[in-house]
Amino acid sequence: MASRRQPASASRSTVRGTRPASLGGVPPTPMPTRGAQSLHPAASLLVWIIGVQLTGLSGAAFAPGAWYAQLAKPPWTPPSAVFAPAWITLYLLIAVSAWLVWRQRPRGVGQRRQRNTALTWTAIHLVLNALWTPLFFGAHLLGPALADLTLLVAAVALATVFVGRVHRLAGWLLAPYLLWVLYAWSLNAGIWWLNR
Repeated sequence: MASRRQPASASRSTVRGTRPASLGGVPPTPMPTRGAQSLHPAASLLVWIIGVQLTGLSGAAFAPGAWYAQLAKPPWTPPSAVFAPAWITLYLLIAVSAWLVWRQRPRGVGQRRQRNTALTWTAIHLVLNALWTPLFFGAHLLGPALADLTLLVAAVALATVFVGRVHRLAGWLLAPYLLWVLYAWSLNAGIWWLNR
């Protein structure tokens, strides 16, 4: 009895080591990105947490001091002790959010572009965040500091949208940060107005 020949496509698939889906094989899945697999998840999360927390070092380098104490402030200004734990918590949420996006495995050019856009806006808002303390507490430039905060609010809002498109939970993790920078903007604007 003559043997049945396999289709050419099936022969090529067999040579490559995978059975075609039509013959009961499993369709190939996209390879994970190198970044998502190069470190253990806990180790990569720790790297993100440390990296984002380093953004707050500018705050430690420029203490408020007597200059800030003598400024006229709006009535909704919180006690100074609130700022440090608030920022530590927010930086932790930012790090987890960025890590969740970074861990995603893009399938195709479109998803890779979405992830890169989300991470780019994450980097932009962290840079603007780091610039504010030297402007406000270091150089005592209330106007430029307010301008920086205005850009920061816009950057965080955009980051929240783009991050949420990649990972919904990661986007929600940025919501407290967006609310806080809006509050910080109102404080900076009030101080600028009362001391102009």
